[in-house]
Amino acid sequence: MTIYPHSGTGPGSITPDGSPVEFYMLLRPRGEAEIVGQVTPSGGSVLELGSGVGRVTHALLEHGFEVVAVDESAEMLARIKGAETVLSRIQDLRLHRRFDAVMLASFLVHTSDEDGRRALLSACARHVAPGGAVLIEWTPPETHDAQQVGRGRTDGDITITLAAREEVGPELFSATMRYAHGDRVWTQSFTSRRLSDDDLRAALTEAGLHLDRFLTDDRRWVLAVPTT
Repeated sequence: MTIYPHSGTGPGSITPDGSPVEFYMLLRPRGEAEIVGQVTPSGGSVLELGSGVGRVTHALLEHGFEVVAVDESAEMLARIKGAETVLSRIQDLRLHRRFDAVMLASFLVHTSDEDGRRALLSACARHVAPGGAVLIEWTPPETHDAQQVGRGRTDGDITITLAAREEVGPELFSATMRYAHGDRVWTQSFTSRRLSDDDLRAALTEAGLHLDRFLTDDRRWVLAVPTT
């Protein structure tokens, strides 16, 4: 199986997966803690997989959740304050604890590595408590297919643009994002797999999870629950 490299450019540190640390420090929460609150008891425990610099972590803490933040970048984790942090690849994580909610954000489920996707979802399944919630951020096919080079969004004074996109295999896309803040510019390049609804359901089922429902109108956030 071909493993596609990720890369990044721009000022400051770049993590091995191409993430520009200084750029991610600029981003603000986008309602993730409120989404978690829909399916997690007040003061409940949350395992945040791929927490990065804590953009969502800190919002979860402000909402009263007990948070364990996991990332494979020590530099990212060093920016998190107030939460327990664990330096680990998600695929290798075995905390021997279970949580009211497990979050797999940042579209990690779209990895081009099929074995990697299985390992990510298995990590979710083995850490969620019985009756708990697994929240997964993904790109629904209708949103994926509407993406256009040169289009993007603004987040305050930050501009995020899809700079390049190419299909490099069946349902496999290489993309480059351009991030700008004032005179600072970063790029982040990665390869991701387009997932249909059936693909997502099948991957969840294989991991011992069931797609319960979509938590947002744009279908960006998925609620999965343990099958047993």
